[in-house]
Amino acid sequence: MAYSGGADSTALLHAAAIQWPGQVTAIHIHHGLQAAADDFVQHCEAACGAIGMPLHVVRVQAKNSTGESPEDAARKARYAALAGKSVELEIGTVALAQHADDQVETLLLALSRGAGVAGLAGMPAEFERFGIRFVRPLLATSAQDIRDELDANGIAYIHDPTNDDHGYTRNKIRHRLLPVLAEVFPQYRETFARSARNMALAQDLLAQAAIESIAVTGRPPKIAALQSLPRVSQGNLLRHWLKADFGVVGSEAQMNELLDQIADCTNRGKGIRIKVATGFVERQGVVLMYLPLL
Repeated sequence: MAYSGGADSTALLHAAAIQWPGQVTAIHIHHGLQAAADDFVQHCEAACGAIGMPLHVVRVQAKNSTGESPEDAARKARYAALAGKSVELEIGTVALAQHADDQVETLLLALSRGAGVAGLAGMPAEFERFGIRFVRPLLATSAQDIRDELDANGIAYIHDPTNDDHGYTRNKIRHRLLPVLAEVFPQYRETFARSARNMALAQDLLAQAAIESIAVTGRPPKIAALQSLPRVSQGNLLRHWLKADFGVVGSEAQMNELLDQIADCTNRGKGIRIKVATGFVERQGVVLMYLPLL
């Protein structure tokens, strides 16, 4: 399991130790982004030692590149490190400690960015990445309930000072927006979670429809076969293909321009080339290809 030393992962640590005694290993990711990171390691070592749980510390460099937020860079480095260590230790499943408030923050961020069905599905309770199964058993539990339980049992945990930094959008949502939501919509965690589940079901249907369309167009998709489909089906197929095969998501403007170019591709001499995410979709003969930028 992933163990940062904070309240959420501490609750998960103790619950896992009780549920699966002697079968759980903790992995702590040292991001190296703040001076207190070494203190976090010492706390995690002491906490795991007290309950007899093995702990592995993995150090990563999580500095963000140009155009990338620090949160995104840290998340990518964290998942890669967790998966890498899990493969090394022959661990097939990693438990993560995201909770109901994290899910609400994720949905609000997705709404603010104009996300589609996939984004509004929020964080899944279970997913696979780098060949490792990740699970989130606390998604239905509020942050306050987690802290109340730890405090009631005298279990110590780390308070990460970056969680109070309102320079991060998530912290602004957590400290400013969620209290207002609680006042106006007291059941917002449950209703947001229900909406996320509904969006996840809709996304499953879209993925299945895309797979059925790909059976018609081939992979990579043939342009003429694409043109035989309704525009909405073309867009759904292309989004699925780009995400599934290359891990990229085009903007609304990029995808609309790509669909326009496909519609205009009425003869062999007509080319298609448009930037999508970090690469280009272009015509190569009778098919579309995606060329990532190196």
